[in-house]
Amino acid sequence: MTWDDEIDASGLLCPLPVLKARKRLRQMGPGEVLRLLSTDPAAVIDVPHFCNESGHEFIGMQDVGDATEYLIRRS
Repeated sequence: MTWDDEIDASGLLCPLPVLKARKRLRQMGPGEVLRLLSTDPAAVIDVPHFCNESGHEFIGMQDVGDATEYLIRRS
């Protein structure tokens, strides 16, 4: 899957990965995809919850090395 923008939030703890994603998504156009990399164990819950609450599409996640990749489509 390709993405339009990327944030590497590795090493940042809750709530910073979600706050950075929210800020970046505001700057993106509808339908664009953000790739968020995070090592925060809470992100596995926080990112899907954020998407559900904000109306963005949570495309999915997968492990990428030491981090987890989250793909979010802006609503």
